[in-house]
Amino acid sequence: QVQLVESGGGLAQPGGSLRLSCSASGFTFSNYAMNWARQAPGKGLERVAGIASDGSETYYLDSVKGRFTISRDNAKNTVYLQMNSLKLEDTAVYYCAKGTSRGLTTWGPGAISDWGQGTQVTVSS
Repeated sequence: QVQLVESGGGLAQPGGSLRLSCSASGFTFSNYAMNWARQAPGKGLERVAGIASDGSETYYLDSVKGRFTISRDNAKNTVYLQMNSLKLEDTAVYYCAKGTSRGLTTWGPGAISDWGQGTQVTVSS
């Protein structure tokens, strides 16, 4: 079965950096777009970044553009989220999410087929 295991979350100071990793198994990783989403306390789930199956297309939430970078290594079945210049408002649980096709699709119920368990990112001074 599909398994998505996130790692790399933790505590960072404002302006600091963290790198999230998501190790995937149970499916042909190179055939699917991958996403990172987050949910902050009291707020809805939002897609932070997405990447097409071959890495040719990426998506970023406006508030993270220029600070976050999504990448993938299809040989290692792993997707990454490099987060720099972290802000207090980046505090959230971050989820790795498997797409339903090779390309990025409009965010919504049909865009994601599987979720990781989530990893907490806390930005605090």
